[in-house]
Amino acid sequence: MKKICLILCSVIVSHCFGQAVKPNEYLAAADKYFASGDYYSAAQYYEMFLSGKKPNKSSGGFNPYSPTAATSKKMVINSNSREKVVYNLAESYRKLHYHDKAAPHYQQAANFDKSAFPLARFHYASTLRAMGKYDEAAAEFAAFKEGYSEKDTYSSTADREIANLQFIRQQMNRKTLSAYKLEKNASLNAEGGSYAPVWVGEKSIWFTSTRPQGDDKNKNTNNRIYQADMNNETASNIAVVSIAQPKDMQQGVVAVTPDGNTIFLTRWNIAASKRNAGIYKSSKTEKGWSDPVLVTELDAPGSNTQQPFVTADGKYLVFSSDRSGGYGGYDLWMSTLDDKGNVGAPLNMGEKINTAFDEQAPSYHSPSGTFVFSSNGRVGMGGFDFYYAKGSMLSLSEPKNFGYPVNSMKDDLYFSSKGPARNILEDVIISSDRDAACCLELFSLSKPKPIKQISGQVLACHNSQPLANVKVLVLDTINNKIVTELTTDASGRYSFTMEEYQPLKASASDSGYFKNSVTFTGPADEEEEKFNSPDLCLTLIPATPEETITVDNVYYDFNSAKLQKTSFTSLDKLVILLKDNPALKIELNSH
Repeated sequence: MKKICLILCSVIVSHCFGQAVKPNEYLAAADKYFASGDYYSAAQYYEMFLSGKKPNKSSGGFNPYSPTAATSKKMVINSNSREKVVYNLAESYRKLHYHDKAAPHYQQAANFDKSAFPLARFHYASTLRAMGKYDEAAAEFAAFKEGYSEKDTYSSTADREIANLQFIRQQMNRKTLSAYKLEKNASLNAEGGSYAPVWVGEKSIWFTSTRPQGDDKNKNTNNRIYQADMNNETASNIAVVSIAQPKDMQQGVVAVTPDGNTIFLTRWNIAASKRNAGIYKSSKTEKGWSDPVLVTELDAPGSNTQQPFVTADGKYLVFSSDRSGGYGGYDLWMSTLDDKGNVGAPLNMGEKINTAFDEQAPSYHSPSGTFVFSSNGRVGMGGFDFYYAKGSMLSLSEPKNFGYPVNSMKDDLYFSSKGPARNILEDVIISSDRDAACCLELFSLSKPKPIKQISGQVLACHNSQPLANVKVLVLDTINNKIVTELTTDASGRYSFTMEEYQPLKASASDSGYFKNSVTFTGPADEEEEKFNSPDLCLTLIPATPEETITVDNVYYDFNSAKLQKTSFTSLDKLVILLKDNPALKIELNSH
């Protein structure tokens, strides 16, 4: 199962740059940084060991919520092996999301001894997918499957990645792609990562960033909480939120209560090569914000708790944690909040939401009743994708993938919408590393939601000819309310519009015909703007009782009264006919 590492970017300026250093000293430093989780420094020193050149001292960005695969297999190999250096260099770049830099080293490692580097080809394939090289990625995943005999997380993930590639091809051919507007928000982004947007009121947004502070000569890239004034999609007056932050702690990913008086935030650090993350609470005071204190009700010693979100009604706090009692990796959990801000005991959100991998960055769009989160454990575009589930926080539907271009082939985490009830995608800010070598950046996203047009046709059952001037009544089957009443045109057609597709029932009646009805919901692709409902055919009323009405395609097993399944469709139509015409008396015969 995958685990999440919050990568701390170290200052790489070494005391040894100005003097001659033996290659083995570069290697020792690289291995030390790699073991501690400082992959940026490790990559610099591995590059020096391989090339003999000093590193580029310019600060590279990094993803503060960098997802990594499950803990790699231990490899029995000489620690000074050049092959191990190549592999560790590839691993360092992958964990920093430098896919372009990781790929050539994984390509080399994929041809090393498979018993020493069993996952090299797997990671090479996933890197190719992240780079948009789908055909090459598919070939490498297939090669990995062929040469990898174990049935474990990696083999199942390879299967899902192959399914991801099929999903990607399907998504890239969607008819509605031109309707999306997606732009990197230049006014919010800066050097380093920017992510986790949260609206605080109508005109202010808070987010987390690793951008260097203006007076910091060392370009320290700690995570801090920032605020900005927003006018449409343009940010101004960007400044650090004045909340106490220890020097050795990263701080960000904030949630604000509806009254604006309490914030929950994530603090984390890495100590002894182990990441420690917890959710803290701060209250508004006359002078600003109180020093954050750990929310002990959410704390799970030995585990990480992060990414709080408070629902608009102030009743629930949702978060991500890798604590025990979940389904694997990081799960989504929720706690109640009372009127005084007291936090209840955490409750796992269940297997409908959580997988054996990682679920993160929860949010809930109250106007539309939509729960949004990111997961790397479901079929999607690859990496972390946004998924949504409709309903209340206590009763959510099966999650669905937002598809492309809301999602990308890289990681998409943190979704914040100001859209109305009928369109969650009307006004959104997301964070994604889709256009970056390594880091999450903020994007503005919008997609209009056209009115849905639904049409159908009424025919005569005996000759399939269209019936004009037939009255059609459309009923909302959920609320049992009339949606509209129509009359068919000369071609027997009727049409109407709705804001959303939903379960409906169309009933038709005409003189000389039995009343009939048909039920329908909408197209498989909810973004389709037009939908043709099933034809509705009316059966002629016999002129005399002696006339028969033939119900075709009703079959029995040989020498038996047991109906075959192929008969059910015709008999279902007969049932509908009888329900729509309750006064009808029949004599049923068959042979």
